[in-house]
Amino acid sequence: MVLRVLTMLVLMTGLAACATKPMTDEERANQIVQAAQMTLQKFKASNEQPMDRFRALLPKAQGVVILPGVIKGGFVLAAEGGSGVLLAKDASGRWGYPAFYLMAAGSVGLQAGAQVGDAVLLVFSQDAVAAIIESQGKLGADLGLIVGTVGAGVEASTTANVGADVLVFTQGIGLFAGGSLEATALIKRNDLNQAFYGQAVGPADIVLHGTAQNPAADRLRATLDAQ
Repeated sequence: MVLRVLTMLVLMTGLAACATKPMTDEERANQIVQAAQMTLQKFKASNEQPMDRFRALLPKAQGVVILPGVIKGGFVLAAEGGSGVLLAKDASGRWGYPAFYLMAAGSVGLQAGAQVGDAVLLVFSQDAVAAIIESQGKLGADLGLIVGTVGAGVEASTTANVGADVLVFTQGIGLFAGGSLEATALIKRNDLNQAFYGQAVGPADIVLHGTAQNPAADRLRATLDAQ
């Protein structure tokens, strides 16, 4: 009797798994936008000391890359990766609509195991925003950008971060500690851009030229604008 019940449960679980539809690109894009809004809200509400600096610098940023749920794994040599969005201010100083990116990075440090955390990159000039969009090279050497890191396991204020083109704020146990993000590459996700906006558009069209809009991102934009 017990064996029959167990067998039925296994069959039912298998059928339920088969019935689950895979997530579409549009659903995935909307999920990333919602997660980005929640990440930003969490950073703005955090009582952690580095987030005081985040709140002070966010209004000065010309662009922002929000990477919710970044995954990191490995020992000594580590790899990071996660999908997120890039937004920038328009000529009036209002935040525009998001372009989708994948972060791929390698770093050297004293980290072990797998960790999940959130990262927000503040970009302090329109030239730096354009450099990220025009090239998929590494944030540091390839694009000629100075990258600083603030967050878990990293000093909240260091001389190395003064004059940075991009400041990376992180939350999550040990996320990015002991390693440099200058090896980070942001790779455009045109599949998600097309799914979210219903047309073939690239990051330059969305972020620099404002030719694509989707009200599903308005809550994220409002959270960025809110003081």
